[in-house]
Amino acid sequence: MNVRHVLVLPDRDAAEEVAQEAVDRFCLPEEPQLVRDALAGEDDAEDAQWLVVVEDPQERLEATVLDDLAAEYEGWLETP
Repeated sequence: MNVRHVLVLPDRDAAEEVAQEAVDRFCLPEEPQLVRDALAGEDDAEDAQWLVVVEDPQERLEATVLDDLAAEYEGWLETP
């Protein structure tokens, strides 16, 4: 089973830092994917969140640890 964790961050800079931190902390085999997520009903490009998508095929990452990492950058772990 391939588990995918989605961390929600307030801006691109935070998302890039979290992605790099995740690689460093958890020895990820590949970089997490960054995705821009425009807020519903918002036309302004500034009103966008960034998602960091972390693949976890061996299911070895704990949700609380990922949520704590995102919280360090004013974000959170999206729950399924």
